[in-house]
Amino acid sequence: MIAEIHDLSGTTGERVVHLPDTATALVFRTTAAGRTDLLVVGPRTRASYHTGKRLPVCLRARLRPGAAAPLLGVPVRALVDRVTPLADLWGAAGARLERRLAGLDGDPGLIRAHLEAAVRTRLSTQPAENLTQARLVRTAATALSAQRPARLPDLARALAVSERHLRDLFTEGSGLSPKAFARITRLRHALTAGRTHATRLAELATTTGYYDQSHMTAEFRRMLAVPPAAFFADRLPALQPC
Repeated sequence: MIAEIHDLSGTTGERVVHLPDTATALVFRTTAAGRTDLLVVGPRTRASYHTGKRLPVCLRARLRPGAAAPLLGVPVRALVDRVTPLADLWGAAGARLERRLAGLDGDPGLIRAHLEAAVRTRLSTQPAENLTQARLVRTAATALSAQRPARLPDLARALAVSERHLRDLFTEGSGLSPKAFARITRLRHALTAGRTHATRLAELATTTGYYDQSHMTAEFRRMLAVPPAAFFADRLPALQPC
């Protein structure tokens, strides 16, 4: 149920950009002052720009679509645009896991293994119905993440559920409505394409699923706080303390 784990230990710099993201993530970090945190980072609907700081240990585990609700025990919509200590959701079990990770001397491999084992153990105790719903959310997320996202009525028909049930289940399981999920995914497609290919903005808009360049510009302003030309030229908003 973990999609990928990134080791960000030791990273620093003048700027940290957190882009909109449909995923919920678990983050374990140790600060320069020696404090440890095990955090749940919910889906992000807007970018944030911060001053960088050194973290001797920092691992970020992105959860697969649908995994967060059964794993964390809360509707994911309650986690959107929030950072929450895992202990607030798991209670004593979350605090114990944080202490175990803190006792691994910053070894990324051991931290990764313990984190993955904890996720597997937690999910193994969930009712089969919860895991079935998680698989449905994951299937829907894959269809909505395509270059040309599936239409919700067509997707509901393919999954043999009502459109309303799919919308409610997806929003509870991913934290985002299907429309918001597809919007963020489309933005990330545009960011990837714009960084890797020198192309005109009008062409970028049409090839990544926007109606036109003005539509893409409005979405960039809404979620990144700057228009496409400014973002790709690295003219970003003022940095905020992390």
